[in-house]
Amino acid sequence: MTHARPEFIVAPDPDDPRLSSAVTGIDQNGAPVETRVVTERPLTLYLNAQEVVTMMTIGDHPDLLALGYLLNQNMLRPDDVVTAVDYDEDLEVVVVRTERSTDYEEKMKKRVRTSGCAQGTVFGDVMASFEDVSLGGDAVLRTSWLASLTKKINTAPSLYLTAGAIHGCVLCEEDRPLVYMEDVGRHNAVDKIAGWMFREKVDPANKIFYTTGRLTSEMVIKTVMMRVPILVSRSGFTAWGVELARQAGLTLIGRARGRRFVALSGADRIVFDLDPAESDDEDARHRRKGAREEGDL
Repeated sequence: MTHARPEFIVAPDPDDPRLSSAVTGIDQNGAPVETRVVTERPLTLYLNAQEVVTMMTIGDHPDLLALGYLLNQNMLRPDDVVTAVDYDEDLEVVVVRTERSTDYEEKMKKRVRTSGCAQGTVFGDVMASFEDVSLGGDAVLRTSWLASLTKKINTAPSLYLTAGAIHGCVLCEEDRPLVYMEDVGRHNAVDKIAGWMFREKVDPANKIFYTTGRLTSEMVIKTVMMRVPILVSRSGFTAWGVELARQAGLTLIGRARGRRFVALSGADRIVFDLDPAESDDEDARHRRKGAREEGDL
């Protein structure tokens, strides 16, 4: 299968045979049918000499996933010097080595189970740090940018369109997607982008974070910890997600499909420069996870 490559970074590659495989079954009529399913494999993360967690992932970009996970769990600071990220594919292990000595044995006993896919978890002191964050600045979101972004993202090649059962997250600037990551858990996709931002030294102050997943507490916490001021989703909200977004000053927009959206926090950043009546609705051929029919809104 050949895809036209977009102008922004898309990972994983939907054509990579390591990330999905063909499986034969039967359909509702009892007829043979072939479909593709995404891979899922364990990845054990070490920070220096300490084992931190084993994650289930599709297996691409283990270095970015490891860095982003540690950053979003407050185990790695933005100013830390990372001396190496070593990945052993056979052992399914990734080791992040830092100049600063680290010891998180006590910290890891304090866990908060979130509503993230595959039983997402954040550690206790993340919430303490979250309460100190207030997202200010001059970031804005034009409705024309939002309409453009949803179209570009929905028409980009993706593993979701090839095999389904996967979440996508995209870091954007104005109406330009910068990098698109996917994984079986939306928290993994977020962490990969956090790792990419750390590696590339990306300024988060004017960025927009887009996800196909629900706007849960975990999604809000991670976006705020990344200091990104605007979070957009195709899907809906949870009450705690909305409460945390309002507490941190995060612009929270859900059910964003074509010309339609709902903002439940930080609406002061939105610039209404697009007449919904004059813009196109989302093409049904490009609807992805989280899409609903018009009457559902």
